[in-house]
Amino acid sequence: MSNLPFRDPWAKREAWRKHPVFANRAMFANLFPGFGIALVAFSAYVVADNIYLSKRKTEVSHH
Repeated sequence: MSNLPFRDPWAKREAWRKHPVFANRAMFANLFPGFGIALVAFSAYVVADNIYLSKRKTEVSHH
């Protein structure tokens, strides 16, 4: 037995929890992969659609 009085026998098995891959920031960044790209693409679609529809409304008049 080791001469350390409080040696943790599970330390090797628990070491993965301290790895940087499992840090809170890394976990949050990988929570929604592609969300940023999708948000930009959807915003560009909405803006383009609004511009297109506003031009079309001025060209087409009702009766």
